[in-house]
Amino acid sequence: MASSHAPARRLSAPRLLIGLVAVGGLTLTAAPAAAAPEDPTTSQEAAALVADRARQLEVVTEEFNEARERLRASQDDAARAAGEVAAAEAALATARERVRAVARGAWTGDRLSTLSAMLTSTSPEEVLDRVGTLQTIADHNNGVLGGAEQATDAADRARSAAERAAGDAQELVDRVSAQQAALDQQVARFQAEYDRLAAEEQRAAREAAEREAAERAAAEQAAAAAAQAAAGGGAAPAEAAPRSTGSGNRSAPAPRAAAAPAPAAAPVVAGSAAAQRAVDTAMAQLGDPYVWAAAGPNSFDCSGLVQYAYAAAGVTLPHSSRMQSTMGAPVSRADLKPGDLVFFYSPVSHVGIYIGNGQMVHASTYGQPVKVAPVDGMGGYNSARRIAG
Repeated sequence: MASSHAPARRLSAPRLLIGLVAVGGLTLTAAPAAAAPEDPTTSQEAAALVADRARQLEVVTEEFNEARERLRASQDDAARAAGEVAAAEAALATARERVRAVARGAWTGDRLSTLSAMLTSTSPEEVLDRVGTLQTIADHNNGVLGGAEQATDAADRARSAAERAAGDAQELVDRVSAQQAALDQQVARFQAEYDRLAAEEQRAAREAAEREAAERAAAEQAAAAAAQAAAGGGAAPAEAAPRSTGSGNRSAPAPRAAAAPAPAAAPVVAGSAAAQRAVDTAMAQLGDPYVWAAAGPNSFDCSGLVQYAYAAAGVTLPHSSRMQSTMGAPVSRADLKPGDLVFFYSPVSHVGIYIGNGQMVHASTYGQPVKVAPVDGMGGYNSARRIAG
C-alpha cells in the first residue's frame, strides 16, 4: 500500500474494535481476530499479523467506498430536494399573488363582489348565478393556494430528510475512515516488526552457518593432523587433489543450459467490445500499487480498478465491490467469460476481472501490485456478474 505513514513504534492502544453500524443500508462487520500474538517474536508471527490486518483493512476499505458512494447519493438527493423547495416556494408566491390580485379587484370594483351581485341583479336567478360564479373563483384560488402550500411543505420535509441522510452518511464515512487509519497504522507497525525480526533471523542464521563452517574446518584440520601422526609424521600431508595449471588435467565446467524463453501469454478475447476494453485497460495496470480507496490512474484498490477499467469502456460503476455485485446480470461459475466480475467473501469485500483459463486480474491487497492470479487461489469465492456483453 502506498499510503504514507511513519515507521510504526509499539502501540499501547487496544485492538481496534469494529462495531455494527447500520446507516443507509450499510453494515460494518466485525473484523476477524488475529491468530498471532500482538507482540510478535518471530518474522512468521509478524507476517501473519501483516496479512491479518491487511485483510481487515481491505474489508474496511470496501465499507468506506460504499459509505462514500452513499454519501454522494445523499448529497445529490439533498441538492435536488433544495431545488424542489425553491420551485415550490416560487409557485406558492405566484399563487399568493393571484389571490391578492383577486382580492384587490374585488375591493376596488374591478371584480364583481357578492354584495354588488345582489344589488345589480335583476332576478333571484341572476343573483344565484353571479354568487355561484364568485364562489367558484374563490374555491379555485383557495385550491391553488392550498396546493402550493402543501407542495412547499412536502418539499421542505424532503429536503430535511435528505439533509439528515447526508449528515448520517458523512458521519459513517468519518467513522470508517478512522478505522482505516487505525488499521493502516497497525499494518505499518507489524510490517516494521517483520522487517526487524527477519533481519535479526537472517543475521543469526548467517552467524550460525559461519560458526558451523569454522568448527567443521577445525575438525578437518585436527583429523588430518591425527592421520599424519599415525603415519609416522615423515611426509607432508598430501593435497586432496593434484593442482594443475594444464588444461588437460582440469575438467571444464559443464556449460549452463540457456533458459528457455517464457511462453508469451495468450491474448485475452472478451465477448463484447466493452468487456474487451475493460480487460485491456485492467491488464495495462499490471504492477501498479495497491492503495486503499484509490481508483487510478496510478494506484488502485480492488473495486477502484474495476471502476477504472469499465469507465474506459464507457460503463459507469460505483466504487464499491458490494454495490458492483448487484449490477449487471448474474453468471454461473461454469459460464464465466473474460470481462466478467468475480466477487469474494460474504458479505462481498473483494472483486476481480475474469480473463479466462481460471485467471483474473485484480488489485489484491496491501503490499501487492495489480496482478494476474488464479480465481481459486483467492478463496471465499462468492459470485460473478456480467456487466457488458
